[in-house]
Amino acid sequence: MRKKLGGCGILGVGIWLAVTQGNFATLSSSFPSLSAANLLIVTGTFVMIIGFVGCIGAIKENKCLLLSFFIMLLIVFLLELTVVILFFVYTDKIDKYAQRDLKKGLHLYGTDGNIGLTNAWSIIQTDFRCCGVSNYTDWFEVYNTTRVPDSCCLEFSENCGLHSPGTWWKDSCYEAVKIWLQENLLAVGIFGLCTVLVQILGLTFAMTMYCQVVKADTYCA
Repeated sequence: MRKKLGGCGILGVGIWLAVTQGNFATLSSSFPSLSAANLLIVTGTFVMIIGFVGCIGAIKENKCLLLSFFIMLLIVFLLELTVVILFFVYTDKIDKYAQRDLKKGLHLYGTDGNIGLTNAWSIIQTDFRCCGVSNYTDWFEVYNTTRVPDSCCLEFSENCGLHSPGTWWKDSCYEAVKIWLQENLLAVGIFGLCTVLVQILGLTFAMTMYCQVVKADTYCA
């Protein structure tokens, strides 16, 4: 039931983001659908389906549903484990690909139909006090001139991105976000550990219930 309610909550937040913020946080040009809203909607729907199957299986004491719940949870757990392992094994390659893709996405900044990407870059550069993926020169290729978005300016003003480099942030946004993630690694680790524990408890619960139902059916027979 908790998993089902959690899924509804995640789905609700995803729909709210999609309606109010459009494609906010879509920074990738290769994966335009990879936005915060879409990820939450997909995750929420999936979690809600798994929770629904587990809930009905427990209430009805249905072997098929309980086993399906266990298998789905196990698949999710193994996929998460695989992603984590691959991430640590191919960290350098992922790093290079991510930077290359983000630089490619800069060319969509300010263009029609890419308001989500534009807003995301503006917020990141303002909040993290950075400019561009590697540095402010990344924007020179986008504008074909010595210019950056106004969100790169030390002191924001209209068309301040046309001023000299001395008035812009110098730090790399990619590195700034990486440092922020590293500083919050403990919180991320605790969240990940809690998620794993909940999944293990779910797997244990599903298998225990399944075994009890099988035993009950055997005794009845």
